[in-house]
Amino acid sequence: MATRLLLLADTHVPARARALPDQVWRAVDAADVVVHAGDWVTVDLLDALEARAARLVGVAGNNDGPDLHARLPEVSRATIEGLRVAVVHETGGKDGRERRADAAYPDTDLLVFGHSHIPWDTLTPGGLRLLNPGSPTDRRRQPVCTYLTATVDDGTLRDVELVPVDR
Repeated sequence: MATRLLLLADTHVPARARALPDQVWRAVDAADVVVHAGDWVTVDLLDALEARAARLVGVAGNNDGPDLHARLPEVSRATIEGLRVAVVHETGGKDGRERRADAAYPDTDLLVFGHSHIPWDTLTPGGLRLLNPGSPTDRRRQPVCTYLTATVDDGTLRDVELVPVDR
């Protein structure tokens, strides 16, 4: 049985948006695991996602205050159907990212990160998949707001899809 993932980051609620778009809440409801790579901004969104998501894996970001840092780690790890997942907010600049990720997360299959608001999907020389879902609320220099969906089936990440947010 495949596990459905929803990958989010940089929601910045209520700083950049008053609330998550309805489309994102529907994706939360459809997911077996919601992963959030930081920059929630207020604990209210964390509470709402904890209440609604079947399972939530998250980290604090650089725009998250002490209340969120008290409840969320800097790095979170989970094993989902045999897939070893790490979540972090920042990975540094894009130059050398794959090399740094291989060194920092050697026993990991998937690293989910945020911070840049720029979608990212690469494979490191060591075989680590790097995914940044962008932001569902603050597109910055991107054409649209985004999030990612994927499935995990028997330890294999499949069906990774960058989803534009209808605004």
